[in-house]
Amino acid sequence: MSNSLFELLFKYSPYVFQQGRFVFSAAWPSMALAAVLLVAGLLAVVRYRKVGGKSGPVDRVVLASIRTLVLVILLFCLLQPALVVSVAVPQENFVGILIDNSQSMQIADRETLPRSEFVAQAFGAEGSELLDALSENFKLRFFSFSDVLERVDGVEPLIYAGNQTYLGMALDGARQELASVPLSGLVLLSDGADNALGGISDSIQSLRAASVPVFPVGLGVERFTRDIEISRIDVPRTVLAGSSVGVDVIIEHKGFGGSTVVLIVEDDSGIVSRQDVELPRQGDSTVVKATFTADEPGPRVFRVRIAPQEGEMVTQNNQRDVLVSVQDRADRILYYEGMPRHDVAFLRRALHEDHNLQLTVLQGTAENKFLRLDILDEDELFGGFPKSREELYEYRGLILGNVRVHLLTSDQQQMVVDFVSQRGGGLLMIGGHSSFAEGGYAGSPIAEVLPVVLPVAEEGATAHSATEIQIQPTLFGMTHPVIQLADTLEDSREHWRQLPPLTVVNQIFSVKPGATTLLVGTSESLPQPQIVLAHQRYGRGKALAFTPQDSWLWQMHHDIPLEDMTHETLWRQLLRWLVQDVPGQVELTTSRDRYAPGQSVRVTASVRDETYIEVNNSQVTARIISPAGLEEELPMDWSLDADGEYQAFFTPKELGFYEIHVGAHRNGDILGQETSHIEVADLSSEYFDAEMRAPLLQRIADETGGRFYTPDTVSALPEDIGHSEGGTTVLEVKDLWDMPILFIFLIVLIGVEWTYRKLRGLA
Repeated sequence: MSNSLFELLFKYSPYVFQQGRFVFSAAWPSMALAAVLLVAGLLAVVRYRKVGGKSGPVDRVVLASIRTLVLVILLFCLLQPALVVSVAVPQENFVGILIDNSQSMQIADRETLPRSEFVAQAFGAEGSELLDALSENFKLRFFSFSDVLERVDGVEPLIYAGNQTYLGMALDGARQELASVPLSGLVLLSDGADNALGGISDSIQSLRAASVPVFPVGLGVERFTRDIEISRIDVPRTVLAGSSVGVDVIIEHKGFGGSTVVLIVEDDSGIVSRQDVELPRQGDSTVVKATFTADEPGPRVFRVRIAPQEGEMVTQNNQRDVLVSVQDRADRILYYEGMPRHDVAFLRRALHEDHNLQLTVLQGTAENKFLRLDILDEDELFGGFPKSREELYEYRGLILGNVRVHLLTSDQQQMVVDFVSQRGGGLLMIGGHSSFAEGGYAGSPIAEVLPVVLPVAEEGATAHSATEIQIQPTLFGMTHPVIQLADTLEDSREHWRQLPPLTVVNQIFSVKPGATTLLVGTSESLPQPQIVLAHQRYGRGKALAFTPQDSWLWQMHHDIPLEDMTHETLWRQLLRWLVQDVPGQVELTTSRDRYAPGQSVRVTASVRDETYIEVNNSQVTARIISPAGLEEELPMDWSLDADGEYQAFFTPKELGFYEIHVGAHRNGDILGQETSHIEVADLSSEYFDAEMRAPLLQRIADETGGRFYTPDTVSALPEDIGHSEGGTTVLEVKDLWDMPILFIFLIVLIGVEWTYRKLRGLA
């Protein structure tokens, strides 16, 4: 039921009923008359039961019920029902009017007029009925707000240019500003956008404690009819220089289902990725995979955009920027092979010119004898596979080739598990006669880490004969950056079709719940597709399984041209992804990667020792370097919320990139250090998720004792705010006996009785 219809039937608005206390105000004469009427009514009902003639039992029940209802309504009126409500004393109370001064108020989604137009007409135009009605009873104080709150004389100075909206800050500020005067309530004119990280719960509690009701007026529509928005982008915060970066772009759309748009990724150097995207007809969102290469080291801002489409209600939300920290460092990977193998030489050759990956090879040549390649010093791996966690954790990635499980002690097997789950490293097992189930791994601790289900096989059992398989990406794998072998998805898919087959000796056909398959292989001799490449998260790290035993054929096969870089490209991308996001002993994070000037930045550092156990007694310092080169050192304090977690805060003022260095020491020894970046820019969140957020505004009203309005229902605001319990009030009794709904019921009941008698021949 609309508010206007409710007031027509019940005399007062729903808010008055909500605020009032129901009473009967009849005096003794009226009470006596009601008692006489009640007795007379009961006698009439008894008489109806004895009436005979043409009427039957059903007729007498129906007629008696109707007369009883008429009697109840008359008795209700004679008892003089009323509401006792608090009424603001005219011109002794204040009302704060908070006007959203942000950019989203310029959106023209209400009959082609901007949202700000309602503010101008209702609170700025001469002769405004709403403003006159409020001014008649209250002293008005105007505020504008976006990321700051300011007192204003009216709506004329507003330019609607704020980049952020902080509702909680605005409500708190207005409450404090008017704390010394009798305050009937706050009127909030906004679309409900709130960009504050902490939300508004604390502000609502403060308003409720101070008995300050809020009366929000929601501006804008709750759902756009035609709009495309890039609502979120999931991208790695840090990557190695030269890595293929995979981006998940979440696109929200209304009214464009079935349309094809162009998704572009670009940076200062130009377009780095471009693809056509067909928006689904079913549903309002879709996830698009985009890949590009990040070559230049340092902080890089990538812009993801869709060109504005005809008829869009908002075009500013078609673009988002993301910050990626491209790091030029050498990540170490240990490759353990139990016997001589072609893959060792070809893999070393593939990574030879990749300065960001350092592959160290430990290859068994005889019992307890090893060939060590590309070691940093003569002591490294001198006794074979690492025997301590400190030694193993020096690496970010671990590759297990033809290594039977019995070559690893029980403690070393558990170390491999901890390397992934606790240290956060990347584990890759490669197919061969002595790996997976054929290497005795089924039932071992390492099998729990692997993303594939190993068939039960006895250690030392003979491997299957080599089976030739034709390899193709899965639907999901086709969009994964590791699998991209060409500039476009179509060219990459065609390149995979043309690759020669490889062979497998480890038949694996299923993955674990939660694991993802990127490559599969088919063969007429296999009962189902072979799992070729799969991965899963395990603890803080990731585990991969690559089942072919001879990927080097993609470089040496007679069908592969000499200039073809398939083998090198695949392994570089695969191993870069293996060590991507692997943390060091100091892990540095910020709550976001891009900030507006003046926004507080929280820097969080997780500190661990050489065995990656959290450390609570270290000395941690953050060094902040501004775009102008100014340095500031901040001591970081243990947060007490989590082991090994330290925090510090700073407020950037300059536009540009800030470099953050964090170092941790304990007893004079350095535990580790990490570097990250943030960008400070003139950000605007106002055009994203820009539909009117009625649920949030309704919550503010409900939890503070106010009422939520739209421009169509706001005419009831002056009367409602006059009945709030805030400020200086008096009690007033409002009669309910003359509500139109009561007389309508009486007329309807009398008409029903007459009609019933007529139809039954009793009239």
